[in-house]
Amino acid sequence: MQMDLYGRLIRDVAYPAWEGLVRGRPTVDLMQYLGETEWMSLESLEALQAGLLRRLIRHAAAHTTYYKRVLEQAGMTPEDFRTVADLGRLPLLERDVARETVDERTSDAPPFAVVKKGTSGTMGRPMVLSYNAESRFWREATKWRGYGWAGYTPGMKSLHFWGFAANPPANRFAKYKVKVDRALKREVYFDCTPRGDEYLADVVAAIREFRPEVLICYAQAGAALARYINRMGARDWGTIQVITGAERLWAHDRVAMEQAFGPELYETYGCREFMLMASECNAHDGLHTSMENLIVEIIVREPDGSIRAARPGETGEVAITDLHNLANPFIRYLNGDLAMAMAPGQCECGRSLARIASVEGRVTETLRDANGNAVSGLIFNVMFGDLAAYARQFQVVQHRDGRLTLKVVTMDGAPIAAAGRAKIEGYIGKYMPGVPLAIETVADIEPTKAGKRQVVVVEK
Repeated sequence: MQMDLYGRLIRDVAYPAWEGLVRGRPTVDLMQYLGETEWMSLESLEALQAGLLRRLIRHAAAHTTYYKRVLEQAGMTPEDFRTVADLGRLPLLERDVARETVDERTSDAPPFAVVKKGTSGTMGRPMVLSYNAESRFWREATKWRGYGWAGYTPGMKSLHFWGFAANPPANRFAKYKVKVDRALKREVYFDCTPRGDEYLADVVAAIREFRPEVLICYAQAGAALARYINRMGARDWGTIQVITGAERLWAHDRVAMEQAFGPELYETYGCREFMLMASECNAHDGLHTSMENLIVEIIVREPDGSIRAARPGETGEVAITDLHNLANPFIRYLNGDLAMAMAPGQCECGRSLARIASVEGRVTETLRDANGNAVSGLIFNVMFGDLAAYARQFQVVQHRDGRLTLKVVTMDGAPIAAAGRAKIEGYIGKYMPGVPLAIETVADIEPTKAGKRQVVVVEK
């Protein structure tokens, strides 16, 4: 796609100057580096991973009480990790354990964390996580590489149909700063949670006025928008490149979105703990994992308790090792997702980066507001990612009569304080106006027969 002069100035001058000269970040250098390493052989990429893994484990063993204990129990030293396969000798980091060992996994030596945030995950168990500056830079560069495979670079006109944080900018100056920043970058944002026809009509009007070159959206939100466009015969634009994330992109949704926006549709996979983890290239045959930044495993637990790598075409749990987060290491962390393994081999695009066939466990129930409009259940993942201080586990139930019950397992077992209740009620009231809400403090939330805890339950 031919970029206009303003876009080229942002891409080639303003963005590099802002990241490098103003903020002192190596983002652009890392983007260039990733543009080279993505063409390396699989053996070279695995050797690169092995070196970074040894560095990570040396640091974790020396400066975190948790991993010092884990290595001692495994009878291993950092030098025992000669290949990525040796990682399988360490235990998996369950989400509950990760949440309960944040302090034990936090390094007592530099580099220290520069970013701290909360996450709810898909199973409704909030956790505070942190990472150092190096990890932050790699996340940004990895994001732009993945987006670049879809043709999106800084400077392009982009419309983001995405989830909004529960805690928006706190004051007028912060709001103004965000507004100016987005205007300069030519980014337009719409909250993707409301999905009624009236709201979707506003999004279509913005597309017509703004004429974005790229649409970045939650997969199911983009599909809902596409179905509205197709039903109304509203498309009067050419191809818009679409990048989806946050949820599974189903085959029938892809068909609807290609009808609404054109054939340039790319799926990505990420999570709040690690940001972008895998991206689809123009071969549209699986998603390439970010091997220079992460080790992504798909594992299967056997009935006898043993653990093995999933075979090609087999679905397993996703385990992630963050190679650059030395401040708060995550090694073989289970994020609650399921994915299908893919046979090793070079992609038609020419890249050897390992691929996953598909992400299987990223779909959330849809609720209804008082007017019957569809509302994504992901609003609760977003909400508790930002309100993790109030709860360690939660579940929302929409009853047949439309009422909501929010079940919360609090940190200390006591009911949520008035300030916390007000935040929750205000947030839910924004997205589901007119729907009665009850907040219940409970001791535990029962998992399903499959062992999963559903964030959102809609009574049928």
